[in-house]
Amino acid sequence: MVRVFLCGYMGSGKTTLGKSLSSEMNLTFIDLDNFIESRQHKTVKEIFAESGESGFREIERRSLIEVSQFEDVIISLGGGTPCFFDNMDIINAAGTSVYLKPTEDVLLKRLIKGKNKRPLLANKTDDEILGVIREQLAWREPYYKKCKITFEASHLECKEDICQNAHKLMAML
Repeated sequence: MVRVFLCGYMGSGKTTLGKSLSSEMNLTFIDLDNFIESRQHKTVKEIFAESGESGFREIERRSLIEVSQFEDVIISLGGGTPCFFDNMDIINAAGTSVYLKPTEDVLLKRLIKGKNKRPLLANKTDDEILGVIREQLAWREPYYKKCKITFEASHLECKEDICQNAHKLMAML
């Protein structure tokens, strides 16, 4: 029975590396936000709008508890998931937690490229995005550091990089 939880800031590569890792290990891949959306029949954005962050975090916690019982899975968590309630305790009790940690410059580059898909960043300048990254990482990193494994995830730019990193991470699990 394998349960791997991928933690990290948005743009850290949780989905990219998670899909590759699950394919290489022949495990099911679950993106927690997608799981929530399928259960709630609403987007995360709609849940936030209707229930606020506290309402979303309650739903997220219940969903985390549910997926933490699944077997033979790679679970990509939302960037904030580890930072609320006793979620890190749940994660670490259920399986192997991995903090994907690219450099700040790499996060900035990735988030600028995809900023229109992320409501928090959509109308921000590059400097403002960097400020958001620094502010949120300062708050979130103590939670991320509770992961059992920290994995440098700066090099996920091409299929070859992703595959190599999946193999490196597999060796650490």
